[in-house]
Amino acid sequence: MSSVIIPEYEVTHSRPNAFNKSYERKGELKHATHYCPGCGHGNVHKMLAEAIDQLGIQDRTILISPVGCSVFAYYYFDVGNVQAAHGRAPAVATAMKRSRPESILISYQGDGDLTAIGAAEILHAANRGENITVIFVNNGIYSMTGGQVAPTTLVGQKSTTTPNGRSIENEGYPMRVCELLATLEAPVYIERVGLGDNKQIAQATRAIKRAVENQSKGLGFSLVEVLSPCPTIWKMSAVDAQHWVRGVMEKTYPLGVYCDKTKDAHPRTPHAPAPPLSELRKIMGITSEEISAPEVKQEIAADKKKVDLHVRVAGFGGQGVLLLGEILAEAGLDAGMQVSWLPSYGPEMRSGTSNCHVRISSESIDSPLVALPDVLIAMNEPSLRKFDASVRPGGWVLYNGDTFPGDCERKDVNVLALPFTNIALEIGDARAANMVMLGALLEIADALPQASIDAALNRLVKSKKWIELDERALQMGRELYHEACVGV
Repeated sequence: MSSVIIPEYEVTHSRPNAFNKSYERKGELKHATHYCPGCGHGNVHKMLAEAIDQLGIQDRTILISPVGCSVFAYYYFDVGNVQAAHGRAPAVATAMKRSRPESILISYQGDGDLTAIGAAEILHAANRGENITVIFVNNGIYSMTGGQVAPTTLVGQKSTTTPNGRSIENEGYPMRVCELLATLEAPVYIERVGLGDNKQIAQATRAIKRAVENQSKGLGFSLVEVLSPCPTIWKMSAVDAQHWVRGVMEKTYPLGVYCDKTKDAHPRTPHAPAPPLSELRKIMGITSEEISAPEVKQEIAADKKKVDLHVRVAGFGGQGVLLLGEILAEAGLDAGMQVSWLPSYGPEMRSGTSNCHVRISSESIDSPLVALPDVLIAMNEPSLRKFDASVRPGGWVLYNGDTFPGDCERKDVNVLALPFTNIALEIGDARAANMVMLGALLEIADALPQASIDAALNRLVKSKKWIELDERALQMGRELYHEACVGV
């Protein structure tokens, strides 16, 4: 038997390590990408993944993908992935870069996202010279949502919302992002490239790598605009769409480097880290005596425990819903916990809907949203009916009412229903009902020391009269819980 000689070979092209090993799709789609045949996103994805590999930054890269076809990026990149609201990717990238300056932040956006609802975000991020990289995929149309006119749609180009073609009188001129941002002083590197042929694709590959490399060197803001085909929405073949990029789009959006200060740029000084908790307390107005008081430190240390509390507070505007949540969050911060307080309210000053999400945890908080509250404080019946079903099994519902509505009852949650408004009126003012309910919550949660509650109350409530009333209300709430829920 003769032996088989395998010739030596060199691998010149392979899947970048920055790509996931497999792409999650359902059923018969599992072997296909999310993108249409001929779409430019696949090319741009590969360029970006190769740049990440070549620069050796995979373990510290974070990709921000907002709404639009860009939203699928997290399926493909084996890096940190964060999804952002429509147009907000540069703002999210800014926050993450400032909090994690060692990371490489890449904002990956389409034209309907970046130039429309996100116009302010990209403009101000560029004007501040944030040390981030923006990959801007421009196909001149809203692709994912069916082909509406975008700020980058060409004059005369038809869309579902401009069936006769874009007109200057109605829709204005196409927005030229590179030209606009190049007028600013802060950006370091801005280039427009295309995917119209192999030569353009090669230049786009170089530009994307350079934009990412600028950030790794700390040089500042870089943006690469990529003119990309969209055969499906343009109603063209993949080949014709590529030709259209080169022969038509390029006339409105000339390719080239619009800003390049990399030779003269110096690494930017990283933003200072967030101040320590002790400094935040000073900023918030806690006196040095409060910070150093031994009895406060002892009580906080004694009460240090594993905490992960999710609270939803809801009612009408004017019932003190947001203040209740704010005092709870401030007390958690004072106790050295991780906290979040997310308010939500209508435009009305009084009698409109109002609610807030509060999270207090001894660990980092992944999201300020409270989808499954441990405790729901419902200050009126509409709020009870809206949020009662969301309470976690085994959780609590505190309801401001004489009786709990029978059709809202659940066997898997604990309920404390009392006329808290009337109780507050008896001790001095009906408006203190929120503090009575907070007192009951504090007994249920058993997560915060009294010293932290007192400190938060004194910071947020300026009137001595109201502080004294609120203190009585809090104590009343604690007592009511024990009277009504003994053995619960």
